[in-house]
Formats: sequence, C-alpha cells, structure tokens
Amino acid sequence: MTMPSELPIQKLQFYVTTPYSCGYLENKMAQSLIVTPQFLINSEIYNNLIKQGFRRSGKFVYRPHCENCQACIPVRLPVNSFVPSRSQKRAYKQHQGLTTRILPVEFKNEHFDLYSAYQVARHNGSNELDSKEQYQNFLTQSNVNSRIVEFRLNNLLKIVSVVDLLDDGISAVYTFFETKDTQASYGTFNIMWMANWCQNLGLPFLYLGYWIKNSKKMDYKQKFKPQEMLIDNKWELLTSSPP
Repeated sequence: MTMPSELPIQKLQFYVTTPYSCGYLENKMAQSLIVTPQFLINSEIYNNLIKQGFRRSGKFVYRPHCENCQACIPVRLPVNSFVPSRSQKRAYKQHQGLTTRILPVEFKNEHFDLYSAYQVARHNGSNELDSKEQYQNFLTQSNVNSRIVEFRLNNLLKIVSVVDLLDDGISAVYTFFETKDTQASYGTFNIMWMANWCQNLGLPFLYLGYWIKNSKKMDYKQKFKPQEMLIDNKWELLTSSPP
C-alpha cells in the first residue's frame, strides 16, 4: 500500500490487517493500517505520523482503517486554551498530595500488578489477564521518546501513565490506576496533570487518542474542552457538539 502523501519518508510501507473484533463497539469488526518496517519509526517520523491520526501500541504504529466505519476520531487538547470545569478543578486539588516520578520505559512487577488489577476491575471481572510478555509488548517496548510516569500516595502506587514526548506535545499512550479507591478521580487528575506538564514544557497539545461517539469508555475525553478533532485529515477546533 502506498504511504500518505504528507510524509516525505519514502521507505515506509503500510498494510491493512485482517478484520478483528472491535474492542469499543459491540458486534463490529475492525481493521488497522500498520506502518512498517518498525525499525525505521523514530521520534521524528512518529511526530509526523501522530499528526495524521496514527497511534502507538508497543513498537507498532497504527491507524484505524475500517471499510464501513469512521467512528474513531483522533482528538487532542490545546492546553493553552483548556478551561477546566469545576469538577475537574476539584479532582486536581483532591490529588495534589500525590508524588510524581518520571521514569524511563521499563518493566516493573509493581506496575504489572496494578495493570492486572485494573484490567479485572474495568473488564467486568474477567480473568483473561495479559501475560507479562503481552504487557511488555504493549507498554514497555518503544522506538520513540517515551516515559513512564508514576503517582504515589504515602509511597503506595496509585497511577501509572505511559506517554510519548513529541515535538508539539505529549501523547497519552495508556493510563491505569488503583480502582479500589472509589472516591478518587485518578483519571481526571492524570489528564489535568499532563496538560500542566505540556504547558511547563512549552508544548501546545496533549494528544488523547481516539474518541468514539457510541463508546462509553471514551465519554470522558469529551469533558476536556476546547478540543481539536482530526476530520478529513485536518485538525479542527470543536465549537459545538461532536460529529
């Protein structure tokens, strides 16, 4: 398959996966456009790809490519224009006692244990947990400028975020947290913290991945405004209801 015309890197190639069950919409099949070869994807190339709606899972860089569905819309938060709601401000204030460490991407058993517990809690108690190898392939393998951010309370691990550092922002790859703290708002706090981090680094955007209108798992992303969406290969500021 030919590559997107916007990219000057002529050695990259793209292929479409076979259909697989969509993880966000019931009774739907999905396909992805995969970038190869992996070893050519460095931070500079990835910066160009993510602006065109690509994401990263381990060393794989992909974009949804479903024949009869365009539900996955890339979204990003222009952090200098971000206006937090009252509840978001409360969540940020509530968890300001968390201590933070920014670490290189590497495997830690403590992270994997929290990830496994998070998967059980967020997938209806399923016991089909990822193996350590699957976890490593997903979150601790990267060809780009990636970091792990730890958040702790009294030295207890509460949140782990895997992020990519870009030339124009930060990309939130995946976040998991302690779900037993039912009064906590760790997810909201984490996005607020990353938006502040972007501002401190002088970077304009926080990339939040894909938003899907009919997926409850994605509802939280629309609570952070104003927001930009990639529609018809152009980033547009959302000024009304999402398409």
